[in-house]
Amino acid sequence: MECFAVRKPGPMTTVQDLGRFAFLDRGVPPSGTLDALACRAANWLVGNPDGAAVLEITMMGPTLEVLAEADIALTGAEMGMTVNQVSIPGWRTVRVKAGDVIRIPRALEGCRAYLAITGGIAAPVVMGSRSTFVRARIGGVQGRGLIKGDLVHRGAGPLLETPREFPGNCIPRYGREIVLRAIPGPQDDLFRSSLDAFFGGPYEVTQQADRMGYRLQGPVICRDAGAPESIVTEPTVPGNVQVPADGQPIILLVEQTSGGYAKIATVIAVDLARVAQAAPGNRVVFERVDLAGARRLYRERETLLANLRQSP
Repeated sequence: MECFAVRKPGPMTTVQDLGRFAFLDRGVPPSGTLDALACRAANWLVGNPDGAAVLEITMMGPTLEVLAEADIALTGAEMGMTVNQVSIPGWRTVRVKAGDVIRIPRALEGCRAYLAITGGIAAPVVMGSRSTFVRARIGGVQGRGLIKGDLVHRGAGPLLETPREFPGNCIPRYGREIVLRAIPGPQDDLFRSSLDAFFGGPYEVTQQADRMGYRLQGPVICRDAGAPESIVTEPTVPGNVQVPADGQPIILLVEQTSGGYAKIATVIAVDLARVAQAAPGNRVVFERVDLAGARRLYRERETLLANLRQSP
């Protein structure tokens, strides 16, 4: 079923779900949403499963004409969505009908927003996911971002009997100062003399920030005397913080599979959403946590989402 006609696409609006994870050994990255919490919240707000495909909107959003009645929800960055020029708050269910016009302008706070619709975006499934991997031109709408004139389809799904609203005290707040909790390693033993500098920061997000990774600028991270300049190329995971030769850290994200730079730390899973919402010019400070703390924070997030799923 057609759900949107794209009048204006925005600079980078792609179809994403929670990602593809069975092909890393063949060099295919997971892709998927950068802010999994916002994606899953948007899907809950319209009655979809967590993994339904959504539109991921970066910095500035699209203008969409609604082609069929549906429930929608916008989460993540505050972008000032309007329907027929009426301002609509985020993080809640909104009923739209054929002929309505949705406008999602520039991000006021945060960097990426997620638009969910009844039934989820019905892009073709490629290697188990609908997510767009632009560099390989797979998934989503012809493996690319939306362009003017695209027709976006959705799956089947019922409209909600009662609109939903995400708990206000659980809605993330995105500012220019971002704390990222991280666990040292896996090659922190090469940087013992620089760990305090790394966790002291601050760092600034540079213009080289995309779905592959974020380059930061700040205190130089030096290898210990005698430490090798590189390691044997090995698999990477989202959140790994690589240290290249210039000593300026790079946070890896969802479109990277391997690397030969040593990794001083790994941003914990629940804070990857904070990376996704960081824009160039924002300041980042790393805070050291241990594995037990990371697991506790992960359980707290999953408990919140599970409780929402059990609510009417």
